[in-house]
Amino acid sequence: MEIIDHIKYIIEKIRPFMISDGGDVNFVKYEDGIVYITISGACADCALADTEITDTVETILTSEIPEVIAVEVIKEQKKED
Repeated sequence: MEIIDHIKYIIEKIRPFMISDGGDVNFVKYEDGIVYITISGACADCALADTEITDTVETILTSEIPEVIAVEVIKEQKKED
């Protein structure tokens, strides 16, 4: 399995847990050992999202895929009215 496919597969397994709490996590890209994700929904505004959620996703991915060294959250730009 290619690295990106494996990353996406694992994130898809994590998503139902995030969705059940009103949030979501999505894969953006994989570059130089770093997985970039977005967090949306209730989780996007949660003060713990950057630490707990990122740490959890990072722990799972780095333990399953040795090539992954870190996870970074890309902040989505809020649309101004």
